[in-house]
Amino acid sequence: MVESLIALGSNLGDREGYLRRAIEMIRRQTRLVALSSVYETEPMYREDQGWFLNCVVAVETDLKPRALLEWLQAAESEMGRGRTARYGPRVIDLDILFYGDEIVSEPSLEIPHPGIAQRAFVLVPLNEIRPGLVHPVLGRTIGELLDDLKSEKKVVRRPELRLGSISSSSTPRQP
Repeated sequence: MVESLIALGSNLGDREGYLRRAIEMIRRQTRLVALSSVYETEPMYREDQGWFLNCVVAVETDLKPRALLEWLQAAESEMGRGRTARYGPRVIDLDILFYGDEIVSEPSLEIPHPGIAQRAFVLVPLNEIRPGLVHPVLGRTIGELLDDLKSEKKVVRRPELRLGSISSSSTPRQP
């Protein structure tokens, strides 16, 4: 089993409901070990869309990186995500941030996720659950990356939004 960190985001429809549903789907395939708070975040690349709800989960999985990516993309499709404009609005976005300390560079799969160090909407929730995690390419902790981030984008913790608890995690089914 390998710990993987996955970012979740939604800015269409019932954003909280989509995050909740995605977490339940993730629970069925992996073992949830940590869950950040929910954050409301300003869109980063395209401002002509609604704000996102974002969070980060840590899971233990026996899926290899490519299989995990394919499973997450299938989950996105099942939830109604279509592949439209890059950085456009979406009902759900599931991104692999880290997969243990592995470095993967393949067509359509880069781990660690290449945008981590520039994204407050990822670093803030990631710092909540794994501040001391060292980025295997940059050699810096998540806390250090967050301290160095120069971003004007708003990231607001929404403590009233709770997506569940770790203890209700079920045992993942075998792939």
